[in-house]
This record gives sequence, C-alpha cells and structure tokens, in this order.
Amino acid sequence: MQQDILINWSPQEARVAVMENGAVQELHVERALERGLVGNVYLGKVARVLPGMQSAFIDIGLERAAFLHVADVWHRQPDGEAPFAAKGSAPLIPIEKQIFEGQSLMVQVIKEPIGSKGARLSTQISIAGRLLVFLPQDDHIGISQKIPNNQRDELRARMQQLAGKEGGGFILRTNGEDASDAELGDDIGYLRKAWARIKDASVRLPAQSILHQDLSLLQRVLRDMVSESTQTIRVDSREQFEALKAFGSEFMPMAASKLQHYKGERPIFDLFSIDEEIAKALGRRVELKSGGYLIVDQTEALTTVDVNTGGFVGARNFDDTIFKTNLEAAQAIARQLRLRNLGGIIIVDFIDMVREDHRDSVLAEFRKQLARDRVKTMAGGFSQLGLVEMTRKRTRESLAHMLCEPCPSCEGKGIVKTPRSVAYDIFREILREARQFNPREFRVVASPKVIELFLDEESQHLAGLSEFIGKPVSLQSEAAMGQEQYDIVLM
Repeated sequence: MQQDILINWSPQEARVAVMENGAVQELHVERALERGLVGNVYLGKVARVLPGMQSAFIDIGLERAAFLHVADVWHRQPDGEAPFAAKGSAPLIPIEKQIFEGQSLMVQVIKEPIGSKGARLSTQISIAGRLLVFLPQDDHIGISQKIPNNQRDELRARMQQLAGKEGGGFILRTNGEDASDAELGDDIGYLRKAWARIKDASVRLPAQSILHQDLSLLQRVLRDMVSESTQTIRVDSREQFEALKAFGSEFMPMAASKLQHYKGERPIFDLFSIDEEIAKALGRRVELKSGGYLIVDQTEALTTVDVNTGGFVGARNFDDTIFKTNLEAAQAIARQLRLRNLGGIIIVDFIDMVREDHRDSVLAEFRKQLARDRVKTMAGGFSQLGLVEMTRKRTRESLAHMLCEPCPSCEGKGIVKTPRSVAYDIFREILREARQFNPREFRVVASPKVIELFLDEESQHLAGLSEFIGKPVSLQSEAAMGQEQYDIVLM
C-alpha cells in the first residue's frame, strides 16, 4: 500500500488529505479562528491575588486576564499518588501564602475563555502526545480508566520500564493500549524534548510569553499520520514547508525526510480532485463502480449504511450479482467511515445473501478493510436480521459536523412540508384567527410556491374560506421565506 499526504494551507484554514493508492482515504480540516487555547503553556505574571475568593488573576498576554483558583495550584504528592491539588478533605494552603503579585508563574490553560470570563489556568503542566500524556512535575504512572482492569498492571509495569529514571510521570491514553514498545518509546522521547524546550523558553522569554502551543494540524500530521508506507508529504506553502521541516528535523527526522514543497500552477487539491471528494462525502448517496450505491445516514445515536444493487445486473446469476455488490460495498464503506470520520455505533445493511460462504467472504473483506483504519474499530458478525453492527472510536467531529450546519428551512429533518400541506395549515390558522379577532382583512405572507398554489389550484378553496369568514384574504409572496414559513397579518 502506497500512502501520500497532501497539505493545502492558507492563513485561515489548513486542509490535509491522506491518499492511499491514488484514492482519498481521510480528510482533516483545522481553522485558525477555531483553534482553542486549552493545552497552551504560558509564562504568566500574577496581576492580583484575591484572598476572599481564594484565586488570582494572571496576565498571560491575552485580551483578558486569566483566572487561577487555589484548587488548581499544583503540589507534589509525597506518596507518589496521582497528582491532584486537593486530596480528599485535606485543607488547602491559602493562595496568598503560595503566590504574590508580580510573580512570574508557569501556567497551562485548562478551560477556554467564554464571554466576559478569562481562561481558567492550572500550574499542573501536562503535555499530550499521540499515545501518552506527560506530567513533567510528577513521577506517577497512570493508565486510562477506559482500559480494562486486567490489563492495567501489565501496562503500568511496561511503562515504568520504558520511562526509566529520567523523571516525570506518564498517563497511557486509550489508543496506546495496543502500542509497541518502540512506538511508546518514540512518544516518550518526543514529550521529553517538548518539555526541555518549554523549560528553556521559560528562562529566556519575558513574562506574558507563550512557551508551548498544542500542536497544529500540520505538526500532528508528522507525529500521528506518517508511517513506513508514506511515500511523500506534499505542502503547497513554502513558509509551512520550512516550518514543518524544522519541526520534523528536531522531533521526527523520519517524517521530515518525506516532506516536499509543491510548486505546481494548479492548486494541489484541484490536481487530485479532492474538493469533489469532499462534496461527495457530504452527500447521502455514494455511487459504486458496479452501478450499485450506498445510502449513508448520520443521526444523533448512530450511523446507518444501506447497500443497494441499483443498476448492476452484470453477473451470471442473481446471487453472484448480490455477492459482488456487497464485496465492493465492504471496501467502499470502510473508506467512507474514514473519509467522513464517522464514529460511535454504525449499522450496515448489506443486501441479503442466501449462501453462507458469500456472507463469510463479505465479512472477511469488511474486517480486512477496517483493519487499515488508524482509529480503533470493532465489527460483529451478521445478526438474525442480516445486519452487521460495528463501532468506531470517536476522535474528533465528523466532516459533516465540521463543515455544515442544520438547514434553516427543515431544521435538520432533511424534509420539508409540501406547498399544499403548508397551504392547508394556513387555511386552519385563518379559521382559528377569525374566531378570536375581527380584522378588516387577513393578509397571507408566504413563500412563492405556496402563494402560486393559492392563486392556481387552491383558488376556489381560498374564495370559499373568505366567504365563510366574511373577510377578504389577500396574498403576498416573500422570496426570502422558507417553504414551511408563513405569516398571517391582521389588517
């Protein structure tokens, strides 16, 4: 398998496409205005200490001063337990005895600024890697709560051996459960280098400086997405190419050697038709090469994928037609899950197959394709109803949630009432209003299609209603209104 990574960068948005054998498999988007502050480390300056509130305002160079509560002031635990500021009911040391105005303090943002409130800070520093979280001020080795109890002792022993005696604590993240010693060792090396840079910057830079920023999407490409099968990483910005080259040379030399600056005339995403793939990935229907198609529906609770033969009639008999469509669908579904970044519970409705060996082959192909996914997946067998249930770990928002919002006309339902249904709603509403009020005239303001219906097919019913209530009904077309929207104005 040959993998290529394409990076399209602009000051407002970075987009990354992961290609495998010439086909887009993954899309990642990061917008400059939506990058949060959580995880950033600053050298702050204590602006005010408020003993009454047991908190302090810290200037970290942002528009508003950030907020540090006494419970978020770090203390080393003497017995090597997990690092929490307050242990049970143990009394906290008053904040005014720990920090003073004008003091320089290394702090990390733990909560974004909201409205008029500044960011919330902690003096407990943690640096996130791909598989681990590094706690440089502690010696505690922790294992994610989501990893089963029976594996935790073994994983803790492995981590203690890999961490050695260089100091610092680590928490093994859920996605590090199946990692090899080499992968964990690489992450430990990267995190220790990052901490060394933070310490060096804290000595060199003045107060109110940023010491460490959570990695950008482009840096995470080098850290998380590059593997031995990656041939090239093409970047269409000279500035970002140089920055990534410098970052990669220090932390990931193997990945940095694959970087190339794309200098072509055509935009890099146009060259590989990536924008077309993005448009397709936002639609419900996915066409298969054979003539069959998938219908993908994403809901709050789960995602459903329905497989249909469509116009495919190419095989010798009906069983073979179904089998070939399902085989092709198995490959396409695995790709769509990655492309759209769909997570949670996923139900796949393959076309019913009579033969047991066909079912086994389709399931084997589906699992084989899912095994290529970097995100953890788990697929069951065929249920009694012929459905395949699977789960895919949620890692970030799906592509549709990131790029789209619910339609203002249908409010996310995906359907709107027909013009005739809306017209009959209006008839009922006028009758209700006529019983309560006595205006000179009723004016209906609605979308052009609804008004057109009143003037044409429903004109007789409208005249009958007007006669029944004894009031004239006038019509006004409003192009800006959605099909279900209307107003009844009492004149």
